[in-house]
Amino acid sequence: METTAKKKFFDKFSSYELIIIVVMAALGVAIKPIIVPIAHIVCGPLMIPSGAMAGGLYMMWMVIGYGMIRKRGTAFLIALVQTLLVVFTGIVGSHGIMTFLTYLGPGLAVELIMFMVPRRGCNRGVCLAAGTAANVVGTMAVNFVFFRTPGVYLILVLAIASLSGLIGGLISWELSKIFDAFNVYSKGTKGVAAWVEE
Repeated sequence: METTAKKKFFDKFSSYELIIIVVMAALGVAIKPIIVPIAHIVCGPLMIPSGAMAGGLYMMWMVIGYGMIRKRGTAFLIALVQTLLVVFTGIVGSHGIMTFLTYLGPGLAVELIMFMVPRRGCNRGVCLAAGTAANVVGTMAVNFVFFRTPGVYLILVLAIASLSGLIGGLISWELSKIFDAFNVYSKGTKGVAAWVEE
């Protein structure tokens, strides 16, 4: 019964859509070792987790992927592939077994935002909300596992994470329009032009 349910879940994604999922996951993982050290230059002296400031730029690939495919489970699958890549390769960002919490949490946050606005796809507002939710949840998960920062300081960190998520969401929207222009969307999706109309 469980195997059948899993098969049905994956059957709803075409080969092209699965490729998009893997590519989006790989981009998110690949960009992290580049931008986190840069963010650390600013965050280090302030004792702020670098991921809070940089997270929006590697969380945005889940939002872009969902916008391209527009099927339930897309962001979760991107997060799952990222988790497996990080765990089994040991690259920057691995938190051991807790990686499943710190990486899957943001994917579920994006899924929740998309579930709340099913007819809106990924218009600008939804992209901003999804990017923000993903980075805030990711920052909270990392804080829970590692930092355990006190209340007032945590609010500051989450505010920075929210701003970074907003920026990531905005970039997601802008990149989605570019992808739309080059017709890289999955067959059956409408592209950015239709998102605003819905």
